Amino acid sequence: MRREFTGKDMATIMVAGFGIVIAVNFYMASLAIGGFGGVVVENSYVASQKFNGWLEQARESERLGYSASLERDADGRLAVTTDGVPVSALLTANLRRPLGTPEDMSLQFEQTGENSFVSTRAVPTGRWIVRLAIDAGGTPWVDEVRIR
Repeated sequence: MRREFTGKDMATIMVAGFGIVIAVNFYMASLAIGGFGGVVVENSYVASQKFNGWLEQARESERLGYSASLERDADGRLAVTTDGVPVSALLTANLRRPLGTPEDMSLQFEQTGENSFVSTRAVPTGRWIVRLAIDAGGTPWVDEVRIR
């Protein structure tokens, strides 16, 4: 015995189908909002006006010929090995998390050798974006590196 397919049956299927789609969309939106730590720039128009200046700063920084490599030491501090950097250089770093809850921190470095520096405090585990700045009294050199 077969029962007749009615308009009520079709309405139930449509409501259930769209209900699932809407529920999944709300779930995905909540995940996206929870994983985004904030804005990239406060005002995109102002950032677009400064873009050419940022490019020129990057070119000047590149002309200095500095290079730096970062790694974590056994204590969790950042160890930086430089090349072409004057002895009197001052290193600083700003760290931020690339995902999840926003977390920022600033680091200072002390020189441990001719071309080696180590941060004055440990960096918590996890992924970080490190914006390393080297200032030797002239044009600052800046590089951005991802660490784990």
